[in-house]
Amino acid sequence: MTEPRRPDALRHARRERLGLLFDYDWDALAHQALGQRFAYDRAGFDLFSFPSNARLINFDLGAFAAKQARRARQRGWSGVVSHHEQFGALAAALVAEAAGLPGTAPEAVIACQHKLHARRVLQRVCPEANLRFSDLDAHYGGPIPAGLAYPSYVKPVKAAFSVLARPVRHERELHEHTRFGKRELWVIRRLVEPFERIARQRLPGVGTAHRMMLEEPLRAPQYNLDGYVFDGRLHVLGIVDAVMYPGTQAFMRWDLPSRLPTAVAERAADVARKFLAAVGFTHGLFNMEFFHEPASERLSVIEFNPRLASQFGDLYRRVHGVDAHEIGLALAMGQDPAALPRAEPSAGAASSFVYRTTDARDTIPAMPGPWQRARLAREFPDAMLFTYPKSGHSLARDFKWLGSHRYGILHLGGRDAHDLRRRCEAASAILGWPAPYAGEAQHAAVHGTFDPSDALAARAQPLR
Repeated sequence: MTEPRRPDALRHARRERLGLLFDYDWDALAHQALGQRFAYDRAGFDLFSFPSNARLINFDLGAFAAKQARRARQRGWSGVVSHHEQFGALAAALVAEAAGLPGTAPEAVIACQHKLHARRVLQRVCPEANLRFSDLDAHYGGPIPAGLAYPSYVKPVKAAFSVLARPVRHERELHEHTRFGKRELWVIRRLVEPFERIARQRLPGVGTAHRMMLEEPLRAPQYNLDGYVFDGRLHVLGIVDAVMYPGTQAFMRWDLPSRLPTAVAERAADVARKFLAAVGFTHGLFNMEFFHEPASERLSVIEFNPRLASQFGDLYRRVHGVDAHEIGLALAMGQDPAALPRAEPSAGAASSFVYRTTDARDTIPAMPGPWQRARLAREFPDAMLFTYPKSGHSLARDFKWLGSHRYGILHLGGRDAHDLRRRCEAASAILGWPAPYAGEAQHAAVHGTFDPSDALAARAQPLR
């Protein structure tokens, strides 16, 4: 892998050619907006749409990466980028290594994505920020071992989007949650096996990813620390707050700016610095999910993601004037993101609003029709809308694997949190969907409260 280079800012660079792997949704929109300055070669497939996801059959991550590395050399790529959790981040690391491009070490990506191994590393370098954990010594669908402590939190060793992660109160719930049909097992194995093959080669001591693990259950406010490492030094972009649907672990909103005190944010950055150094993560974007309990001041890591949390890139552009996707391109070319210019923020507050049904018995709202979309675009030109219509086996799998069905996401900005809520409620009325604010008082009582006297103005600036 080549050493990072420090050319002029991207706005002065020639039109570089970059490889974009598994580039969809937020990533595709953000990279398209930057496309006049770059030439792109794309590869990969969409896991959530047919027939694209049929390529999951017999997908070989190593062979895919080797093919793209050859393409990188032939086409003269200056870098390779992917913010895709399931396959893309590791594929990009493998391609960069093979093609001699700047990138994250594949072993560091594996160490983050193998959740059981990541817990072991965190226990060694920062045990005060770890949750109690253990391996679930059972094959998929196998008998549940006796003597486990309940309640507990079960999740796959390798997964994304909180798939199959949930609290269990007793053995019967754990047993029911780990019973899989043939269709489910087929999907699970093909999602994990490409990672498993590479992990066996590059970090053989971590053990198989074809299993689940148990963690200490914890109910507390949840946050995301976003940042990057360049030249071995960690830089923080900011903190995004998670708001859940009351009484569930299902995300209702992602809010920026954060209400987390600056001192706690600095503690979170220190934890990230120790962990990432321990796994050899010296170059690239990262995201750390964590809990913070206001009463006890306990900070607990949920997991590390060795890539940009793409859903938040738009929020940082609106509120901080920082383009996280542009940072990703700079890092891919070995350029120092500190040289990038900032834009004028367009909002004082922004949120990613998640519309979902948490009860399988509920009627799922209809998708917005052409006239609704046209009206939304006319009245809210800054709106960014994604829809996820599902039915049949796909819908049933959502409720089994996620405990809910996400049918839409809307991004909006506002002058402040109050103006943002007013705009969201009006936009939701156009879509015919309930605004993701219901039951927030209950949420605060269950998951912890925030002190409104904290200096919100200070938190409106990203950390340096």
